[in-house]
Amino acid sequence: MSPVVSVYLVDDDRDFLNALERVVRAAGLEPQAFTSADELLQLVSPQTRGCVVTDLSMPGTNGLQLQTALAERGAILPIIFLTGYGSIPGSVQAMRAGAVDFLEKTAPYEELLAAIRRALASEDAAYNARCRLDELQRRFATLTPREREVLEQVVSGRMNKQIAASLGISERTVKLHRTAITTKVGVHSSAQLALLTLEARVFQVTRD
Repeated sequence: MSPVVSVYLVDDDRDFLNALERVVRAAGLEPQAFTSADELLQLVSPQTRGCVVTDLSMPGTNGLQLQTALAERGAILPIIFLTGYGSIPGSVQAMRAGAVDFLEKTAPYEELLAAIRRALASEDAAYNARCRLDELQRRFATLTPREREVLEQVVSGRMNKQIAASLGISERTVKLHRTAITTKVGVHSSAQLALLTLEARVFQVTRD
C-alpha cells in the first residue's frame, strides 16, 4: 500500500494556517497543518509523500532551513514557499535548492492550488520513477555473481563464444546463464536487457 499523499502546510500564523487548511481540503486534497517547521520535521521520513507549502520567514527554523533539513532526511518533497512580502534573494535561493514555486501570501487561492497540483504531479512522477528503479534493482539483485559476470559481458556486446573464452566456461553454460538472467530480470532480448541494466545503474552502483 502506498503512503498517504498529503499537503503539508507550515506557518506560524495560526489564523492564516487554518484558512489555508480549509482551502486545501475544499479542493479535495489531504492537508496536514503545522505551526512550526520542527513539528513537520518530527514526522517526515524518506517514505513521506506529498508536497510542502511553507512560510519563508518563521521563528526558529525558517522555510529555507526546512528545505535543507528535509533534503538531509531524505524526504523528497516538492516545496512551495509563501511570503508576506517580496524577497528576491530568498526566492532565488529557494528555487536553486529545488522549490517548485514562490508566492506571496496575497496571491489568489486558485494560483496557490494550481502550484500545489503541479507539485503533487511532480512528486507522483518522481515516486513512480523511484518505485520502478527499486523494482529493477531488486530483480538484478537476484543474480548470482557468475550471472553478473555474464551480464556485464552481454551488455558490452560480446558473443557467447567470446564470453565463454573470457570466463573459462562452455558456450552451453553461457547460454544457460543468459536464460537465467533474462528470466530473473523479465526481458526477452539482449537489447531490452542492456537498456534495463543501464536504467537500473547496475554496474555504476556496484563500482561506486
